[in-house]
Amino acid sequence: MTIARRLENYLKVRETEYRIHSHPHTGSSMETAEKAHVPGDALAKGIVVKDTDGYLLVVLPSDYHIELHILNQVLRQQVEMATEAEIAVLFPDCDVGAVPPIGQAYGIKTIWDPNTSLGKEAQVYFEAGDHEHLVHVSGRQFHELMATAERGEFSRHI
Repeated sequence: MTIARRLENYLKVRETEYRIHSHPHTGSSMETAEKAHVPGDALAKGIVVKDTDGYLLVVLPSDYHIELHILNQVLRQQVEMATEAEIAVLFPDCDVGAVPPIGQAYGIKTIWDPNTSLGKEAQVYFEAGDHEHLVHVSGRQFHELMATAERGEFSRHI
């Protein structure tokens, strides 16, 4: 697979200009940034959490961590990490651990922290749905893809 089918269809419908960037197989977002030779602060990652309303895709740069206690305050409820089995059901055309940060393509509510580097980058990369390919878009296009996502400050640089 180069790009997950649902993600590809969503990008086409949105008329998003993108390129696929190949890299050696990786197991974490920081390793992906290193092996793909892209800045960690320009690599968007998606983390799936759940709350009483369902699932939520949290988007932040690969070199940031979620501050769950702050995210709980932003959302005004408790969240916890989704299990790999739950993520596999939500993203059936993606490898586990290679979730694209475009929840809208999967009908999943999304929140991102635009005060991180992702809000300022000229180029943004993100998982294409497997552990060997990234989608590369302009920062402007990434902002357009995140236009319907909720916003909040809930992360910190590592």
